Amino acid sequence: MSTQGTLRDILRETLDIGDRADSLADDTPLLGNLPELDSMAVVEVVAGLEQQFGITVYDDEVDAEAFATFGSLVKFVEGKQQ
Repeated sequence: MSTQGTLRDILRETLDIGDRADSLADDTPLLGNLPELDSMAVVEVVAGLEQQFGITVYDDEVDAEAFATFGSLVKFVEGKQQ
């Protein structure tokens, strides 16, 4: 599965957004746009990223820039995999 597909699944499960996850495009804003994505949900999403992608996300890497849009989160994950 692609990074985008796996990330959609993580957001779908973690945020319980159902089919709305399918409509996430690279330019779809996350923070401030998805009411389900609060500070506790960010922690859960990060845990899902670490588990599904086998990456380690450090506290100082979790910022508004990484979670600004779906595309920025995809790029963040892909950057961590390199």
